[in-house]
Amino acid sequence: MLIRLGIAALSLSRGERRLFSDLSFALSAGEAAALTGANGAGKTSLLRAVAGFIRPDAGTVVFHDADGEIEAETARRAALHLLGHHEGLKPQRTARQELGFQVEWLGGSAAAMDAAVERLKLTPLLDLETRKLSAGQR
Repeated sequence: MLIRLGIAALSLSRGERRLFSDLSFALSAGEAAALTGANGAGKTSLLRAVAGFIRPDAGTVVFHDADGEIEAETARRAALHLLGHHEGLKPQRTARQELGFQVEWLGGSAAAMDAAVERLKLTPLLDLETRKLSAGQR
């Protein structure tokens, strides 16, 4: 379980434009932060850098569990999920394909996926393309 996220001297540019520089903060389990700023200020880019989707120009993103610092990719796979304003689903793929992709990416097993599908009564949706699912089903 992640207990701390540390950001130290993080800098990020998009093209020639500097979004932010020397950004540092920490969040512990149970804490929250609000990111505010104008459109294009770098809020989503910061979250994407923390999630590992883009590489910052400088600085570090460090995760800790109860035993201390843990490898970033391990932390991201185990406990970090980014839900942005764009849906991450491919509209032509089935719910089964999308679930399978996520389970594999997170290091889960097909058996665990099957058990979750059964428990949540999702079986009737598995072979539908995600574009045919309601927003709540997605």
